[in-house]
Amino acid sequence: MQYIKKFYYGDIPEDKSGGAFIEQEKRKASDWPLWEVFIRSKQGLDHKHVGSLHAADAQMAIENARDVYTRRMEGVSIWVVESRHVVASNPTEAEELYDPAADKVYRHPTFYDLPDEVNHM
Repeated sequence: MQYIKKFYYGDIPEDKSGGAFIEQEKRKASDWPLWEVFIRSKQGLDHKHVGSLHAADAQMAIENARDVYTRRMEGVSIWVVESRHVVASNPTEAEELYDPAADKVYRHPTFYDLPDEVNHM
C-alpha cells in the first residue's frame, strides 16, 4: 500500500522528511495543544498573560498570538508556553512555601539608617 504525503504548516515528522502521512494528520484544530500567551508592551518591562490559543506548534502559536493579541502594534515581545508545561503552587500550602522567607530579615531593610540626602526611598 502506498501513502500519499501531504504537507502541513509546521510539520516536522520523525524522519525529518518535511511531511506527514495523511492518516496520521486527520486531526481537528481542537486537538492541537493549548498555548498560554504572554505579551510585553512597549512601556512595560514584564510580560503579562493575555490569553490562550490552540496551535500545532510554537511558531504557529507565536504567529497566531501576534494576529490575535497585538493587532494595534501594542507589543514588542511575545512568549508562548504550552499549557501542559505551566506549573503552579498550591494555595493551601502557601504558609509552608513562604515560611523560609520569614527568617531572612535582611530582605526587608527596615532597620537601616538612611542619610538625610536619600529621601526618595
